[in-house]
Amino acid sequence: MTKQARQLQTFDVVVLGAGIVGVSTALHLRRLGLDVALIDRRHPGEEASFGNAGIVQCNGFVPHPIPNRALQLLSILFGQSTAISYDPATLIRLAPWLQRYRLASSGRGMETYSRVMAPLRALAVQEHLDIASTTNADRFYRHGGWLHLFRSDASFQKSENERHYARVFGVAFDELTPGEVTALEPGLKAHGLRGLHWTDSCSVSSPGAVLDAFWRGFVQEGGKYFRGDARALKRQSGAWHLEVERGTISSANVVVALGAWSQDVLSRLGEDYPLVAKRGYHMHYRPAHGAGLSRPVVDVENGFALTPTDNGIRLTTGVELAPRDAPANPAIIKRARRRAEELIPLGRELLEKPWLGSRPCLPDSMPIVGASPHTPGLWLNFGHAHDGFTLGPVTGRLLAYMIVGKTPFLDPSGLSASRFAE
Repeated sequence: MTKQARQLQTFDVVVLGAGIVGVSTALHLRRLGLDVALIDRRHPGEEASFGNAGIVQCNGFVPHPIPNRALQLLSILFGQSTAISYDPATLIRLAPWLQRYRLASSGRGMETYSRVMAPLRALAVQEHLDIASTTNADRFYRHGGWLHLFRSDASFQKSENERHYARVFGVAFDELTPGEVTALEPGLKAHGLRGLHWTDSCSVSSPGAVLDAFWRGFVQEGGKYFRGDARALKRQSGAWHLEVERGTISSANVVVALGAWSQDVLSRLGEDYPLVAKRGYHMHYRPAHGAGLSRPVVDVENGFALTPTDNGIRLTTGVELAPRDAPANPAIIKRARRRAEELIPLGRELLEKPWLGSRPCLPDSMPIVGASPHTPGLWLNFGHAHDGFTLGPVTGRLLAYMIVGKTPFLDPSGLSASRFAE
């Protein structure tokens, strides 16, 4: 056998992107009996799958809202908001996209979102636990739900849409007084704060460790992993080809699961989707004075989350609208810390610098899961916005079923790429 022949490997499916969406897709395809190659330019899980708040949520029936109260807008305008910060040029460039986002986040758009996303959320926790139990990741999971905090009655009242859909779809929650918040999380300074405890959700103590376990499970079950640049993907003679670190791989099917980088590849293939990167930061802290948390806590008005992890408390920020690859803005994590310390003394920093990542968001806040409407053999699984960690395992299994021609376990039509067809 020649050296050239040894270097060419053929697979049933190539999955581009080794975040939790791509790894879950590859693992499910492998378990359905296919030969699968997983490709990334970095070690699996080093982007958004590593840096999130580690929540697997059953709720989330309305898209993340655009603030509309005068004080919120002034805070954003003058760079004091921890929920949303922006680069002026990016805000101008995204104005048409933000208008589409606003329309899809209210009225009929909100109704569509809740109807399409509810079946995915109903399966999200169990999908995680099913993979975790077979990949030695279950030790990272905690069953205590997560807590939403509200600093004002107006903010609490705005959550009524979320509570309404939770009642419709049978997702449990408890409404908490300030005293009940303190009883649930004694480490919080909860004077005057109302809460919602979403009891059916779960969380993990290390999102990166979970993803690493999932990836190792894929490899142990016979999947192949290669370092490579997905932008070099080519289609020739009815098959996909990609140069990787150890030669060339070929396949009749390719999955784009590259998160905020998906459009970089799709543009080269003549496919265009309105994908925007919402940037976010995290920092870890050693809690001061013995303070601690037993579950993730979200300050709804200020857009940040506090999650107990294996390495201190992780503070995860709100949304930054800036070029995806622009340098980090250290002021964002500093502002978030100041507001977070109104709730809990965070203590010293445990990282040399804040982590920065990008959430891939489409204007209707729903992912694309399914076949390309234009290109044979091209499959899509991206655009999970703030829910990639939650939904990666379930959309991975859904797409795997579609690729092998197995009847989907839920209606995938609302996630089709055709909804963005001109």
